Amino acid sequence: MERVDPFPPPADDNAAPRDDVTARADAYAAAPLLNCLLREVAEPLPHPGDAGELRVYRLPGGTLLRVRGERRPTRPEVSTDGGWQPVRHPELVKLVAGELVHHTGLSNPELPAEMIDSRDAVAAILAARARATPPTDPYLLSEQSLLTGHPYHPAPKARGGGPVAGWLPYAPEAHARFPLTLLGVREDTVVDEGDTAALDTLGTAPPGYRLLPAHPWQLDLVDLADAFADGRLVRLGTTGFDAWPTAAIRTLYAPERDLFLKFSLDVRITNDIRRLWRHDLLRLRTTDTAAARAFAGGPAAWLSDRGYRTADFAFEELAVLVRDGFHGHVRAGATPLLAAGLVEGFEGGPSGGADWWEAYLRAVVPPALAAFADHGVVLEAHLQNTLVAVDADGMPVQALFRDAEGVKLLSDVDRAAGWERLVYTLVVNHLCEVAAVLAERRPGLDPWPAVRRELARHDLPEVRALLTSPTLPGKTNLLLRWTGADGADARYLPLLNPLAGDMI
Repeated sequence: MERVDPFPPPADDNAAPRDDVTARADAYAAAPLLNCLLREVAEPLPHPGDAGELRVYRLPGGTLLRVRGERRPTRPEVSTDGGWQPVRHPELVKLVAGELVHHTGLSNPELPAEMIDSRDAVAAILAARARATPPTDPYLLSEQSLLTGHPYHPAPKARGGGPVAGWLPYAPEAHARFPLTLLGVREDTVVDEGDTAALDTLGTAPPGYRLLPAHPWQLDLVDLADAFADGRLVRLGTTGFDAWPTAAIRTLYAPERDLFLKFSLDVRITNDIRRLWRHDLLRLRTTDTAAARAFAGGPAAWLSDRGYRTADFAFEELAVLVRDGFHGHVRAGATPLLAAGLVEGFEGGPSGGADWWEAYLRAVVPPALAAFADHGVVLEAHLQNTLVAVDADGMPVQALFRDAEGVKLLSDVDRAAGWERLVYTLVVNHLCEVAAVLAERRPGLDPWPAVRRELARHDLPEVRALLTSPTLPGKTNLLLRWTGADGADARYLPLLNPLAGDMI
């Protein structure tokens, strides 16, 4: 959808004037943190009809917190003897940390530092964007539009706490593009599985070596001095073309080659250190084959993670995964756009309405449900793993899904757990967000009857239960990070289900 800045500098009569970047960075960083706090540990208080956008919550320690708006809450204030006092981002971080200690009985000095790092990263990105030239390709623009990032994560833009100069040249949100570093890996150390032939076309390796592209940021993060010294690795320069970082940061797209490459990054981004972990790579062929089979011959498409290459002495650190490009997958004349970019908004994006929303649901929902019901494939169908192709009029005509690393198979997991994961990623993380944007930008449009109609077309017992359940599963990213749980250890709390209404 067209770009609408949800966080203009707040007009606050009680605050000293601040520059635009500082105010916007605070607002962008505060919104997802507030979303987590309000969803996971706060108690909403009755909302008077004359309160407008103001909403009041009681925190675990008894503090009253007031915010404006729902989807992206802004201008937090706490109740004091002197009235409502504004809370700037540093004070908000301290407030959240104190409330989590009260709520859990645990302390965590690392997460507050990540919250501050995330806010500082937003400020650096905003300053860089003001000087950068955005891509003209609508697809690339949609991938590089995510200033908010995950709307329910306490530190969605944290970059590992490293210096800005180390990561900003590779930041998608700053409209980065850069050549890949090319390495030669001694043949007797190469690990290669699946179809990696595209890697050999990126340059020329000397005799006795195989070509291995690398993310330049990753090479700054790991110590490979011994391998370079003894000749297991050699430097071969860079590619003659640029690659563009996508919303996933470590996944790059090379338009000249129509090729996606996914790398390891030894940096915590949201919940996980973003390495290509050995256990995921070893099961890649199984999950990717199952997902590709689920989409074969259908209207939607699967962008296959068709193979990986690495070195046995740095299996995870140097791994690179080869993913299909768009050729042969996207419907003729259609333009793929990142679903998360549609939620964030970007210049020239499609403007949604009721007809647009129904077409969107027809493209996205049936293939995700069919993969589950007919093939036992549980997609991680969240906003950053879903592309929606639109025609020349901006109407959705096709969905494309990606990322075998996030796929689960019902042959390996309990069906109920698999369904819960699909509901979280597809409905809560994805459809709820798009629906909220539509409702916000199209006053009078109720998006949920169309969702109920689309789901009701599918004769699954899980769907019938979903349409009557009072709650949906909401992932607790704040509590997961605060308690130090494994990033893949999803824990859910019940959220009000907007689907549980009269069938329309």
